[in-house]
Amino acid sequence: MNKTKLFCSILCIGTLSIGAAQSQTDSTKVEKLEEVVITDSRFALKRENSGKVITKITSADLEKLQGQSVAEIIGRTAGIEINGVRSNAGQNLSYFVRGGRNRQVLILIDGVQVTDPSQIANDYDLRLLNADQVESIEILKGASSTLYGTGAATAVINIRLKEASKKAFNLNLRSTIGTNQSSDENNYAIEDTRNSVAVNGSLGKFNYLASFGQQYTNGLSAVEGGTESDAFNSYNGSLKLGYKFNNTFSLNTYASIDNYKADFDDSFGLMDADNVSISKQYRIGVSPEFKYNKGSITINAAYNNVEREIESSFPSMFNAQSSIVDAFNRYNFGDKFYTVLGVNFQDNKMESFSIPFGETNFSQAINPENAQFSIVDPYANVVYVSDFGLNINAGLRLNNHSEYGSHLVYSLNPSYKVDLDFGYVKGLASYSTAFITPSLFQLFEPSFGNPELEPEENQTIEVGAEVSLKDKATFSLVYFNRNEDNFIGFVDTGGFVFQYQNTDQSFTASGLEFVAQAKIIKNLDLNVNATYTSLDEDLSLRIPEIMINTRLDYSVSSSTQMSLSYQYNDAREDSVFNNVTFQNDAVTLDAFGLLDFNISHKILNSKMTVFANVTNIFNEDFQELFGFATRGRGVNLGFNLNL
Repeated sequence: MNKTKLFCSILCIGTLSIGAAQSQTDSTKVEKLEEVVITDSRFALKRENSGKVITKITSADLEKLQGQSVAEIIGRTAGIEINGVRSNAGQNLSYFVRGGRNRQVLILIDGVQVTDPSQIANDYDLRLLNADQVESIEILKGASSTLYGTGAATAVINIRLKEASKKAFNLNLRSTIGTNQSSDENNYAIEDTRNSVAVNGSLGKFNYLASFGQQYTNGLSAVEGGTESDAFNSYNGSLKLGYKFNNTFSLNTYASIDNYKADFDDSFGLMDADNVSISKQYRIGVSPEFKYNKGSITINAAYNNVEREIESSFPSMFNAQSSIVDAFNRYNFGDKFYTVLGVNFQDNKMESFSIPFGETNFSQAINPENAQFSIVDPYANVVYVSDFGLNINAGLRLNNHSEYGSHLVYSLNPSYKVDLDFGYVKGLASYSTAFITPSLFQLFEPSFGNPELEPEENQTIEVGAEVSLKDKATFSLVYFNRNEDNFIGFVDTGGFVFQYQNTDQSFTASGLEFVAQAKIIKNLDLNVNATYTSLDEDLSLRIPEIMINTRLDYSVSSSTQMSLSYQYNDAREDSVFNNVTFQNDAVTLDAFGLLDFNISHKILNSKMTVFANVTNIFNEDFQELFGFATRGRGVNLGFNLNL
């Protein structure tokens, strides 16, 4: 890890140089729009008036990360580790935020909750999304169940898809080719192709957007030392239509299809196998909005259907449907009080099929007449923005679940901002509760399910500060402490009989998150985030104690951009099943650091951007999951044409 230590030292020196850089005189006037955030209040508020430190990945940031998946991009933000993104393209993803797991992270697409009721954790699979269709991403960490309901315990990831151009017709073409190999290979064959096309525009009161994306990745085995490569093939299609009837009423509709097929190997024997995972998602939705003086009424209604199939020694099929209606009224009392009153309705159901031992045909394992629940949540949220620096964000939500009854959650998030000559200083604090609904699988699976399960409960405390230097830099440091009750575990009840059960023990996760964004000198920007996480042993699986991400962006000219990014993950604990003792053995995965380089250049009057990147420049050999392959040095080339 000498290279890691060297780069960390260079990073520290660069960070310390920021203070000196602020005193340099820059004759070029920088025009910077004030950043606004939405996810923590559902209002477009100035970042300085928010009591949360929200990570916002803009369209400009996404341009610098072309060729990466949505999960890879999100995994570079403070406090978030997405395990599996550096492995084979079809590897299952695990979302680790503040010691939490997949079931504690809620994902929104254009403000609408997306889940997969057929999954054990009821989570959404980010492998279904195409990064080329994404406009921006906001990440809100901490318990946010008061605004977003079940699952919003450690983070809410709000992904906003691209919208129609103001022109009558706009065409966008994007294509990337690249390598995909382990660190002990050096043939650099083209094994990764990603292409997308989108047409969009506005015709009077009508707007439209249609897009299609495709990815095919091969060349790398799922397991370490495997001799057969495992391919990942996906395609995505979406259609968005909108009509603005007048200045007060508009209607937007959308439909999408997201499919992938992923080869995978035997995870118990860690050997090659001809296994295949197939996932198909269909989404339709409608979002009318009525605006009136100082307020608006919005209804987000969506239907999601997921079909999954596993072809292996233990074949299975899953079907799941979810319907969501989120209706809310926003009202602004004189730019002082911002209020949201709403009600959220969810209906989820699933079924599964498996082949019983000794038989050859599929039989229904989970009956959708039993595996179904509904949730009705009334909620309220208020934001107060004062003239003297005090800001308060508070909320309340009553969850009414068809299986386990009612559950109340609440949040209080005060902050105080002091304006100074050089910018502002903001102190913030919050206390919030959250809940995680048991999944349909955990409730109704015939062998392991437990209909008596209660929801998991979280309580999170945050204390932090943010310092902003006008048009120069922003620094933030946040301490968090999260307590977890009613943890749902997979419990051995004796005689190798397992069941999902709530545990009496409480678990605690705490830590620090540091973020810095700074203009060091003209045309050179630095983005750094570092996270320290302290966990109870039962929560620590695959979660690093220390994570560091940094990116240096340099504008060679108005047409040429370069960036150098680095990611460091501390040593982690993993477990592996022992075929002799039939127990899980603990193993330690070494720390690793990855250095990437990206360059882009605009041509044809800025209508086309050509780009290239090199990932894992030092070709470091590392592990994300014990026994599974990871990518070595990679090279990608591509272009983005906008007409």
